[in-house]
Amino acid sequence: MVGEGVLLECLNHPDVEQVLVVNRKRGGVSHPKLREVIHSDFFNLAPIESQLIEYNACYFCLGVSSVGMSEEQYKHITYDLTLNFGKLLARLNPEMTFCYVTGMGTDSSEQGRSAWARVKGATENALMRLFRNSYMFRPGFMKATSGQKNLKTSYKLFAWIYPIGRALYPRMFCTLQEVAQSMINATIKGYPKQILEVKDIVKLSQA
Repeated sequence: MVGEGVLLECLNHPDVEQVLVVNRKRGGVSHPKLREVIHSDFFNLAPIESQLIEYNACYFCLGVSSVGMSEEQYKHITYDLTLNFGKLLARLNPEMTFCYVTGMGTDSSEQGRSAWARVKGATENALMRLFRNSYMFRPGFMKATSGQKNLKTSYKLFAWIYPIGRALYPRMFCTLQEVAQSMINATIKGYPKQILEVKDIVKLSQA
C-alpha cells in the first residue's frame, strides 16, 4: 500500500526524472518514467547490482506486520533485509538520500518492551549511520491515494475513520500523498530532523 502510494506521487512529480521499482512480482503500473526490476531474493542483490547505480534517492517502503512472528523472524525480514539493501546502496551511491518508512511508536533507544518497536528503532539507527542524508518516516494511520489497488481488506473497512481522526488527532493521521511528497521534498530540500513524526511529514509535504 505504502509503496504504491509513493510510486504514484513520484510518477506525477515534475522534478522526478525516473523511477526504478524493485519488486518480487510485476506491479501492474505502466509509465514512461518507470523502470521495473523483478527479483525474488532480496537477500542476494548481486544479480541486479549494476541496475541500482546513479540514483539520487531510495524510498524504502517494504514492511510486514509483526503479528504472529517471533522477534527473530521479524528482525530478519525488517532489519536484516533492509540493511542488506542499505549497505549495497550506500556503497554504490554514497550521497543518496535514503527515506525509510517505519511507524509511530518506533523505539530509538532499542531498549523498550515492544519487540517490533525495538527492531524498527535498530533499523532506523543503522540506516542513519550508513547514510549522511537519511530520513526516518513514522506515519500513523495513512489515507490511501485515489486509484490505489494494493489495499488490504482491513484498511478498506476502517478507511472511514480518517476524516474524523484527522480532525480530532492530527498528530496521528496523514495521507499517503503527504508521505510521498515529504520524501520528495526531503530529497530536494532536506529537513532539519532525521526522524519525522506525522506533524513533520505534513509540514515537509507543504514545503
